[in-house]
Amino acid sequence: MSGASTGDAGAVPQREEQRISKLLRKTLLTVVVAAGTYVLTNVLDQDKNQVWQLTVSVVLGGAALIIQYLVEFEQRLEAMEASQKKRIREMRDSLASHHEQMRRAVDESFSKINDATELFSQVDRSVLRSDGVTRLARKYTQVGEHGSELVKTFAQEEIGRLASLMESLSNGSADCPGENHDWLIDLTTCAKETVYATSTSVDRDFWFSEPANRYLKAQERAIKQRGVVVRRLFLVSRPEDRTPSLEQLCERHREFGIDARIAVRVLLPPPAQVTPLNDFIVFDGELSYETEPDVEVMPAKTTLKMTREHVAERINRFTVLWEATEPADPEPEPQPTVTSG
Repeated sequence: MSGASTGDAGAVPQREEQRISKLLRKTLLTVVVAAGTYVLTNVLDQDKNQVWQLTVSVVLGGAALIIQYLVEFEQRLEAMEASQKKRIREMRDSLASHHEQMRRAVDESFSKINDATELFSQVDRSVLRSDGVTRLARKYTQVGEHGSELVKTFAQEEIGRLASLMESLSNGSADCPGENHDWLIDLTTCAKETVYATSTSVDRDFWFSEPANRYLKAQERAIKQRGVVVRRLFLVSRPEDRTPSLEQLCERHREFGIDARIAVRVLLPPPAQVTPLNDFIVFDGELSYETEPDVEVMPAKTTLKMTREHVAERINRFTVLWEATEPADPEPEPQPTVTSG
């Protein structure tokens, strides 16, 4: 502020000096013209008529002064016209830029509205329930309005993860690092007909964990409340691998209503012995949940696969092993089926 005030204070004397200088030049030029005229008339007028000489000198001096002011007025007028033209041009450019920005903003707004309308139209036409999508969108915006920066970032990460999962499911396959217990329990909760599962040494420790308790309880509810048929094959390679602890684990599963068996590979018929042994769970004949072990024989990756050919192959593999394994309590058993999807 002090710098601006100092600059303005310095400009005022300068403009005053320029004004005085112009006035002096005009006065000097007027005096010169008047004096020159007087001398000239004095030379030309032999009668020495002082009144006529003075009148002519004053008139020509005044004319010179008026002409100077007219010239200055014209210069100022031209400068003002140039300034007005420049201001009008800048205003026109500014209005054009503002109009373009407004048009672009309106187009973007309508584009977003169209995208949102199309998105929710697709949701409404989908066979999936749309209330969850609407609630997700509404709550996500509320988090953005009231959440802290950490919460906002976390919400964005979760939305991104969910979007990636939906994209993968739409392509027929999804995966994640490690063993996803949430997928396991949620799929059990969604199952309506059958759950066919194998269990190898890779996931043996899982059965003594807290997620395993929730998984077994979810299976128990599926059996009792929805009549879901749950079968599980514990797969081992040799007879000595059929330990008392494994027998107890198998019996514990039966207490939850699960039809559990132990399959010893070397004791199976030759067609069943060549069947690959790995961990997978087929839900309702539509989706296969699989875990892949790492070098330390620990679950390193979980994959969801929904392609018809892959699910049919897993059901066929399970059926071969199941039918070749001695049941705990022989009884008629429904055959697994593959549903279209």
